[in-house]
Amino acid sequence: MYIAAIPLDAKKAMFDSQQQWSIAKSENAKADFDYNEATTQLGVAQNELKSTHLSVDSAVSQKKSADNSADQNRINQAVKDLHTAEDQQKAATARVKYLETYRNYLKRYQRYAQENMYFQEAKYEDEKAKIAKANSIAPKGVSYEAFPKQIQERQSRTQSSKEKAEADKVNAVNARTAWLQIQDQADKESGRPTNLWDPMAPKATPATASGTGSAPAANP
Repeated sequence: MYIAAIPLDAKKAMFDSQQQWSIAKSENAKADFDYNEATTQLGVAQNELKSTHLSVDSAVSQKKSADNSADQNRINQAVKDLHTAEDQQKAATARVKYLETYRNYLKRYQRYAQENMYFQEAKYEDEKAKIAKANSIAPKGVSYEAFPKQIQERQSRTQSSKEKAEADKVNAVNARTAWLQIQDQADKESGRPTNLWDPMAPKATPATASGTGSAPAANP
């Protein structure tokens, strides 16, 4: 490092910016992980949706058989089972839509995290350059004038990507709300509460944890 000889107490601003860069790198890695996890969970949800199609087909066949039997108790049960299967299919469809929208948001968030990482790196390099300049150090190949422009450009890209991620997050929240309403009806119909992966669910404390499973939601 070309400012290694500078006393540590003169490099506090540089160390602070280095810490922010380190945090941004960790955030970027977490964004990559969250996107990959959402892709996996979306695939699981899509397979579950396929299974509901088979359940509906089976319920329709059972309903036809019950109608032919003229057994009213059997018919009533078949009607109930068909409604349950149809509601589960609607809920599964809404959940796939939610997870698709959520993954789209994470894709945008990935871009934001990456841009922010580069932005924080630029700030760190600028702090090093300021220290060098203040101490009349002129390392070969380093242009002090380039750093402010680089920071401005990266800050602009970071802000733009953050705004896009926030807009996509709103879409994901709306898709989640729609799914929860349909899922609640399906649960009432089946009489069995679900415990499905819900990445945008508020974190529950150990004393109150129940209902749908949750994972921390990424927040730009």
